[in-house]
Amino acid sequence: MTPAAFVRLDLEAARHNLAQVKRYAPDNKIMAVIKANGYGHGITRVATALDLADGFAVARVDEGVRLRQAGFKQPITVLQGFVCVDELLQLLKFQLAAVIHTPQQISILQQQVDAESKLAVWLKMDTGMNRLGFKGADFNAAYQQLLGCALVEQPINLITHFANADDLLDDKTRRQIDLFNDAVKDYPGECSIANSAGIIGWPNVRFGSAQDRASDWVRPGLMLYGCSPFAGKTGADFGLKPVMSLHSRLIAVKDVAAGETVGYSGTWQCQTATRLGVVSIGYGDGYHRHTKSGAPVLVNGQRVTLIGRVSMDMITVDLNSQPGAQPGDPVTLWGDGLPVEEIARLADTIPYTLLCGITQRVQVIEQGLADDVQTVTSTS
Repeated sequence: MTPAAFVRLDLEAARHNLAQVKRYAPDNKIMAVIKANGYGHGITRVATALDLADGFAVARVDEGVRLRQAGFKQPITVLQGFVCVDELLQLLKFQLAAVIHTPQQISILQQQVDAESKLAVWLKMDTGMNRLGFKGADFNAAYQQLLGCALVEQPINLITHFANADDLLDDKTRRQIDLFNDAVKDYPGECSIANSAGIIGWPNVRFGSAQDRASDWVRPGLMLYGCSPFAGKTGADFGLKPVMSLHSRLIAVKDVAAGETVGYSGTWQCQTATRLGVVSIGYGDGYHRHTKSGAPVLVNGQRVTLIGRVSMDMITVDLNSQPGAQPGDPVTLWGDGLPVEEIARLADTIPYTLLCGITQRVQVIEQGLADDVQTVTSTS
């Protein structure tokens, strides 16, 4: 039985995208960002597909623990670090690296002297994101404090984060790079600075503290899933392949007279007699509620348009161009022929939101890697 709503995950596409990252950054190690349940694709599933990455990055300690418990041996960096002793002990137990971005974290490290293992750390510099990290003299002071922590593995690694790299006309990115490189030029640790937009859009900048440091790390996220980090572009423009496609089916077809309204609040009115299709998907599945009327939907592989408001379990589409469409016919909400970036723009959001927003009732059909297809009932 075909599920009412499902995503298809092409894991070979993920491997292709990882290879593309390597083409963009041939002299860098790759820290694949698989936080937020692998951007909604399933964290262990994505980690398996990206097993050729040099390491992984997650947002929170529990995500790193889950990967270790699933058997992954690669270096794993927790981007939010830790906020208490218990989380620090989990990092040590499961050999996870931590980003250090507050004086409180350093204080916790200074108080722990009896651990059997050492903690790999990335000291974060705030170069203009104004979110996490140390600025100016505080960064240098934090570095010196970490040098004196018996618990900290040496050398200390160094990291920052771009704020505007997706805007190629904004010089802030170059200023962030220059600030970071100048601050860390005399420090021996490895460096990491470039996200997906940095990797693709800023090829002529130095991502590390020295020109010849081929061991520095890039941190691709969105591009691994086949999406563009730049407005007005799709992943295909950069040689990337979409990993996730979202599908459903028609469950009803009916005729609506001219002048009638469709959906909640009557926000869409038929200007002519309309052949209307009802699709079994809605914001309860992760199809964004604010997707506008006129957004494209594929029915039987052909574009039709969304009409009326997105409901929890259903959307309606204009089938005047497909008078032969019937209940049970296949529907694609994004995927081949319909980039998720296009749907995100028409929902006034970004691709990240759509990919991460798929709910647990949506079934997953996994393909690739072993040339087999497996259906599961969650996105984990």
